[in-house]
Amino acid sequence: MMGQKTHAEQPESARTEGNSRVLDAIQSLGLLGVILIGGLLLSFASPVFFSRINIENLLFASTIIAVVAMGQAFVILVAGIDLAVGAVLALASVLGVVLATKAGLPVGLAALLALAAGTGIGLINGLAVTVLRLPALIATLAMMSITRGVAYLISDGRNIAPVPSVYVDIQGSRLFGVPMVIILTVLLGVLAHFVLTRTRFGREIYATGGNAVAARLAGIRTNRVIVIAYMISGFAAALGGLMITARLEAGAATAGFGYELTVISAVVIGGVSLFGGEGRIMGVLLGVILLGLVQNAVNLLNVPPNYDYVVSGAVIAAAATLDVYRRRLVESGLRRRTMTIRREKAQSRDAAQTRDAAQSAPPTRTGQT
Repeated sequence: MMGQKTHAEQPESARTEGNSRVLDAIQSLGLLGVILIGGLLLSFASPVFFSRINIENLLFASTIIAVVAMGQAFVILVAGIDLAVGAVLALASVLGVVLATKAGLPVGLAALLALAAGTGIGLINGLAVTVLRLPALIATLAMMSITRGVAYLISDGRNIAPVPSVYVDIQGSRLFGVPMVIILTVLLGVLAHFVLTRTRFGREIYATGGNAVAARLAGIRTNRVIVIAYMISGFAAALGGLMITARLEAGAATAGFGYELTVISAVVIGGVSLFGGEGRIMGVLLGVILLGLVQNAVNLLNVPPNYDYVVSGAVIAAAATLDVYRRRLVESGLRRRTMTIRREKAQSRDAAQTRDAAQSAPPTRTGQT
């Protein structure tokens, strides 16, 4: 029909994006199924699992990881990594309290400065990766050590308490019976999803992570995109620092130890490829919930604490392995589809040439003497 494109005539980018969305949907549904099955099994093992208090505690405990993981997702989507998130969280926690209690600044201004510090650290990480051409692993590992050290210097290695009452009030506030921190996390997830799926910057994120060279040739300022991604990660980690300050009711330089591995595993489990360019925020949030479910199971079943590290490591290894094989499967499918499309185009071209040759050939005359 007129106005409709055949399978072979559809743009390759559109077909690839369609494949990516289907795979993301399958990934999310698979994670949701694992969570539901795990919850069902836990309900038999522990009758308190499906209680409102336990479900609320599970979600409540996952909020900080979720916020930091959403920021980390932006970095991994551009094929980067940010190991400094745990240290940035600790520094923001300390700054948010020190600037308000010892420097005498208004609580709101102190919180904004803590968020600005996290964003600034993200900016430095991004510039180190794009301008200095340092490997992201090395640049953010160095920044992790520096930032954690600064947090210890500011706090003298001690928890700073008490915190301004506004932190306690926010931590305990509810809306329609739901803790405000859970609502805030959901809203941030909706915002991050909107940015990645409905804005030009989101498309640039996926293009840069998928193929940075092709993105540059298409006119995308890839270095700028990468720097902004690291800044978003730093901001999210700092916000997580303010949230943990409210939860602990103290500014803690020791907060966030091991968070970098936890959030990376949540992001990868959620379907964001370590190679960049693939994944959705919904999957990240489901990955966070799955990790929270594992931790909740460890607590409910009275599993010895040391086994927690074994389980977490196994989950991370399984997620990374699945990501590699998933990517191989996708690439294999795309190669087969590309070969099929090329063969269809060649057949269509040969048929057109045969038809044109038949039409241009002179007619034969018969019956003449």
